[in-house]
Amino acid sequence: MRFETLLYRMDHGVGVIRLNRPERMNAVIEQMYLDLQTLLDRVRVDPELRALILTGSVWKRPDGDKQAFCAGADLKKHASGDRTPFQKREYILLAHQTTRMIYEFPKPIIAAINGPARGAGAEMALNCDFIIMANEATIGFTETGLGTFVGGGVTRHLTQTIGMTRAKELIYTGRILDGPAAVQIGLALQACPVVELLPQATALAEKLAGRAPLSMAFAKDQIQKAPGRDLETVLLVEAEAILGCMGTEDWHEGIRSFSEKRPPVFKGK
Repeated sequence: MRFETLLYRMDHGVGVIRLNRPERMNAVIEQMYLDLQTLLDRVRVDPELRALILTGSVWKRPDGDKQAFCAGADLKKHASGDRTPFQKREYILLAHQTTRMIYEFPKPIIAAINGPARGAGAEMALNCDFIIMANEATIGFTETGLGTFVGGGVTRHLTQTIGMTRAKELIYTGRILDGPAAVQIGLALQACPVVELLPQATALAEKLAGRAPLSMAFAKDQIQKAPGRDLETVLLVEAEAILGCMGTEDWHEGIRSFSEKRPPVFKGK
């Protein structure tokens, strides 16, 4: 698959999406959102795909490589003043539709943050299941310092991830966190040297890819919906998910592999 603003490859059940506007620090334009939507629509039904990694590309320059995850919206485009009020609304809705597709993707997604993540970049990362950061990479919700506001469900997702007080502090102040600091407050799962970032993300993705796909889809869906449900509803949907799993080939494979003391081979059926 070829895209104007993305690179994509898949190996051993793990897909890697690279945001690919390195000369603009992978800043978002409409085409990037459209490319992401098209790609996510295609790969969500790929039976070979078990997990995704979302990361940034590297700008290779004579004075040294420049790492970036996504610097946010392309402010040159915004500053041009070419958009009508209708076009501004359509852009925001396009961004929200894309982050929602990331959040609701039925397979696990890991954000591997290799460089600065701001604005739209931080929003996309937060909508992934896990964030892994390079030690020197940074993430920040800096919108209040630019006279704008966070989007992509940040006020909900960030509060659920790190708690209301921490979320308020990061959104109000725009404080920028490096990898270790993001791990310390529970925003990122782990931090590592940038040369180890993709191998670490791939190792986690491969571990997730080895789990039963239908079980993983149930787990992701129900965990994300649980905060808005009462206990009775949670128990009911968990029971239905268990019954759903028990009717699959993978459930029988899991039982057989346990009895035979061997790794299971799940097929998503």
